[in-house]
Amino acid sequence: MPIASYGHYGFALLLVPTAAADYLEYERFQLMDSIAPFIEQGKVKVYSINSINNESWMNDHVDPRHKVIRHNQFNDYVFNEVIPYIRNSTSWDTPIITSGASFGALHSANLFFKRPDLINGCIAMSGVYELTEYSKGYFDEDVYYNSPMHYMPNLSDHNVLEQIRRSSHIHLLSGSGDHEDPENARRFGGILYGKGIWYELDIWGQEWKHDWPTWRAMLPHYLGSRF
Repeated sequence: MPIASYGHYGFALLLVPTAAADYLEYERFQLMDSIAPFIEQGKVKVYSINSINNESWMNDHVDPRHKVIRHNQFNDYVFNEVIPYIRNSTSWDTPIITSGASFGALHSANLFFKRPDLINGCIAMSGVYELTEYSKGYFDEDVYYNSPMHYMPNLSDHNVLEQIRRSSHIHLLSGSGDHEDPENARRFGGILYGKGIWYELDIWGQEWKHDWPTWRAMLPHYLGSRF
């Protein structure tokens, strides 16, 4: 599992790829170019990791139960290997913010809400926060616990909720153009509100479609105005 890193200083931004993409996707589609000024200024150090969606939810040749097992292995990889790697290459006090677009938004949000003791927030762009959108009708306990729209309403662990509430960087971003689903982001924001969790919901206009020009505009705007 390769990791690409960019920069030398600043908080750590952990990028999770879209759909079936790899760790160089954000570079190929010029998103790294769009945030280069913040990297060069030492505001942020970026880590981009591989997805295994081709082995899990995008793999139609295996049993759905195997898909969710692979998904959990990906979570464990991030928590037990990627996070320590980031800590060891920066410091143990460096904040870590997850981010991703499309399916990467779901992953980045899920990683944060599952382990707010390790991750300090998320910038989720154009996400749908229900794993059932990808599980094609399959639902079990592990799908539930990887689907923030399902498990967050029932989260009652006081310590976990307080860790989430301490974050000042829960950003849910969406366009309103083709193939975007701003209503899903609104519904998820309502769930967070009901839990007393601070979040920012930012719905952009109809001209912002589910595509790279949108994400190349969103991420630098947020890095420049919120961090």
